[in-house]
Amino acid sequence: SGNYYNHGEIRKKELEQSCFLLGIPASDVTVIDHRDLPDNPAVEWDTQLLAAFVLKHVEANNINLVVTFDAGGVSGHANHISLYTALRYSVLPASLNATLKCYRVIMVFVWCRVLVLESVNLFRKYISILDVFFSCFLPGDALFILTEEETEQARRAMRCHHSQLLWFRHLYMLFSRYMMINSLRLL
Repeated sequence: SGNYYNHGEIRKKELEQSCFLLGIPASDVTVIDHRDLPDNPAVEWDTQLLAAFVLKHVEANNINLVVTFDAGGVSGHANHISLYTALRYSVLPASLNATLKCYRVIMVFVWCRVLVLESVNLFRKYISILDVFFSCFLPGDALFILTEEETEQARRAMRCHHSQLLWFRHLYMLFSRYMMINSLRLL
């Protein structure tokens, strides 16, 4: 629930406000509050537990595309990396045990594709729109370049997260390529 600074309830409301600005109704927002999945940038979550939550959500909502972090978690945040690890565990049969439950996981992800957001080095992360020159010429499966209006909408959505807007996140909103350029790869 985003309770790292004991702001869990506040962050839930901020998430709903942010999603509303992006056109996502509150009924489509699911917050999981589980004691074994603490909001903590240094804690890796249990892969099987997280994969089970994701699988249940994908099945219940007939989801055909999941977008998540890559192995670098964009910022090195252990929780973000755990999401990648859980999805990789769910999608790649070689990493699974050959049990009936695992076959179910594989079957669900046959029709659900997973895109992972590419982590870039610090230089590229903070050169803003100039990163378009690198992003356009490097291999990838999807590249999203936001218009000025879409970038401003993303900034408004980010500003809804008052409890997380520390000084460095203001710099992030101004200079990070992720506010306007996102390159993704299929998992």
